[in-house]
Amino acid sequence: MQRSPNNANTPSIESSRIAVSIGTTLDRFIKNNQDQFAYASGELSQLLRDIALASKVVNREVNKAGLIDIMGAVGSQNTAGDDQQKLDVLANIRFTRALTKGGEAGALVSEEMDTFIDLSNDGKYVIAIDPLDGSSNIDVNVSIGTIFSIYRRKTPVGTPIQEEDVLQTGDEQVAAGYVLYGSSTMLVYTTGHGVNGFTYEPTLGEYFLSHPDMRMPMDGKIYSVNEGSANSFSEPMKAYLQYCKDQRYTARYIGSLVADFHRNMLKGGIYIYPATAKDPKGKLRLIYECNALAFVAEQAGGAATNGRERILSLTPETLHQRTAFYVGSQKMVEKAGEMEEAS
Repeated sequence: MQRSPNNANTPSIESSRIAVSIGTTLDRFIKNNQDQFAYASGELSQLLRDIALASKVVNREVNKAGLIDIMGAVGSQNTAGDDQQKLDVLANIRFTRALTKGGEAGALVSEEMDTFIDLSNDGKYVIAIDPLDGSSNIDVNVSIGTIFSIYRRKTPVGTPIQEEDVLQTGDEQVAAGYVLYGSSTMLVYTTGHGVNGFTYEPTLGEYFLSHPDMRMPMDGKIYSVNEGSANSFSEPMKAYLQYCKDQRYTARYIGSLVADFHRNMLKGGIYIYPATAKDPKGKLRLIYECNALAFVAEQAGGAATNGRERILSLTPETLHQRTAFYVGSQKMVEKAGEMEEAS
């Protein structure tokens, strides 16, 4: 008796699509690990869900960027002096709405806003966010991302948000992470108990655990820096770049902080945005860019400094404070620091 064509294909279909488990969803993972959260009472779990939801909306808009009128600049600048892109503004709106409606965030700090927003509710947490990192890459279809930090507010709930609530050190973060909008969309985060990565499955509308317990290699052979500005680097920084070349390291620089960081996280490497003649204090923002990625890096076995001091130990003095940023594999960051200190 002959098999029908459908019957003949059944074993291969079952083994490739049915027998293989889809995996653990982000929502289930958060629920199963809620006891790891400090002050666990559900609010932090919901905050992470709100961020995930907003990232799905932004992912949808990013994927439409060439089809509808959301590309290009809006003709204004943010507080950092960067030209705002339409998707910058859109992402900021999406995340602000999601976090405001959730009710768990008492205040919001964003790269796209001059000052923090007091949400005037009973939220116990402060969110610091770069809604869309890598603005210059939006129009050319290169990977971009979202960076976020979560802090527990210090002043009593029900009172106005104060500067001490938003000017916290990176060591005081209770959670941090990033979303990468690339060949696939990934959400990577930590609550201080290791780092886990989730890949978005668009047909199901869910993030699934794809990279459990992520670890950054102790050493690497990739260095990521904008060498176009090398003439304005310090002599120790120039010396470190020459060292990288002498070691035959590979230069890889995308220009999106999240994308460069994520690659080095997986493969081993160092990302550097040093101080320059134009930006003597560095360019990247401490509170809503560097602190988050430094927390993720350390939890994955990496390191992050400003060239001399550990990023997570720095006390911010202003909302949009800038810093030099060295982050990546521990041995590479240490080597760069040694050359800085030797100057």
